[in-house]
Amino acid sequence: MSKIEIKDHYWIKSGFFSLLQNFFNVIFGFGSFYILVRILPSTNDFGTWALFMTTTAILENIRNGLVQNALIRFLSLSPVEEHNKIISASFANSGILTAACILLNLLLAHYISFSWHSPQLEKMFYLYSFVYLISGVVTQFQFIMQAHLQFNGIFVTTFIRQGLFFLYIFICSVHHIHILLINLVYVQIASVIACMVASWFFVKEYLQISFKIQSGWMKKLFNYGKFAFGTSVSSTIFSSIDQMMLGSYLSAAAAGIYNIAVRITNLVDVPTGAIAAIVFPQSAKRVGNEGPAAVKYLYEKSVGTLLAILLPGLLFLLFFPAISIHFIAGKKYIDAVPILKVTVFYCLFVPYGRQFGVLLDSMGRTRLTFFIVFISAMINVGLNYLFIHRFGVLGAAYATLSATIIGFIIGQIILRKELKVNLLHTFKYAVEFYPELYQKLKLFLVKTQTN
Repeated sequence: MSKIEIKDHYWIKSGFFSLLQNFFNVIFGFGSFYILVRILPSTNDFGTWALFMTTTAILENIRNGLVQNALIRFLSLSPVEEHNKIISASFANSGILTAACILLNLLLAHYISFSWHSPQLEKMFYLYSFVYLISGVVTQFQFIMQAHLQFNGIFVTTFIRQGLFFLYIFICSVHHIHILLINLVYVQIASVIACMVASWFFVKEYLQISFKIQSGWMKKLFNYGKFAFGTSVSSTIFSSIDQMMLGSYLSAAAAGIYNIAVRITNLVDVPTGAIAAIVFPQSAKRVGNEGPAAVKYLYEKSVGTLLAILLPGLLFLLFFPAISIHFIAGKKYIDAVPILKVTVFYCLFVPYGRQFGVLLDSMGRTRLTFFIVFISAMINVGLNYLFIHRFGVLGAAYATLSATIIGFIIGQIILRKELKVNLLHTFKYAVEFYPELYQKLKLFLVKTQTN
């Protein structure tokens, strides 16, 4: 098999499993959401659940930000004999962060539930500490799989975790069982345990763990990951501050209505995370073998591909927002229509921002990534404070769109300077995407039948 054929095979196989994973994530996530908005008794209950999930995701993303890219990058670039030391050091760093997440979760539970006028949240946060503990192991396993390009294992284990949670909600819906929010947390604990067991079977051949304290590697991973950690914190603030501020300044119901629009636009954002997961280990290897200039094409091509995939769905949401809201969430959430019209526009900028961070991180420029995302997050916080007081729920959408555009402009200036990236090339590759995809899939199918 030629180098070109191997490269195409990697992208098709990895892309298939990564897209499949993200597809089922959305199917299960959307299915759970579709049922919950209909069987939970009030918009306030759904808003409370949305705020809970947003808050718990923040701490998970913060922990993963320090560990993920550092582990994948060093496993991709280091000799095999060093892998056991790298994995051991990464587990140690992750364990320390997991303990910090649990402590922070316990300390903030009462304050957050009081701030959002939802007493039931306090017990839910306490209970979720078990999820933090187990998911710390799960994410380590999945990062190791990603570093070894085992996207099939990531797909299967994620399918188990998301699928079990959806199955519980589906059964409750079919049998008209009343759902308590606290029970949803118990189900999350059970599903993440099942995911951990399944993950071990996929990753056990790579788990050559050294039980010596790898202080040198811990420091090296931390020094690389500290800015990725800061980036993750800033990115999480950027993506969730609008809902959290709505919950504090207005109500949980207002945050729930806003969450409807965000979830709908996320439906057309499935490929972004999938392609980012594929691009990072590949760009890390290209930087190591060919230098930073080699990733210029990777950035332009991946962004163009994402634009081509996202645009049809975004156009449908833009022209038929009321139909989309009514079908997905029901008529009691029809107030989300004007919000959806705004959120559609900032989805266009997501591929640029996501791939910008992926490429800079793979080049070791995590510090620069951190500062850009941090600045964008602070702008978003300030704009949300101003716009929510001025425009209400819709102000949160205006604020996030404005901050996204500012971040996009900054990112393109830096990429132009660092890599000579041409913005027009992304549109060129977007236009060429579908003819190229047809030809490659046709060739792949012919070779599969021949073999």
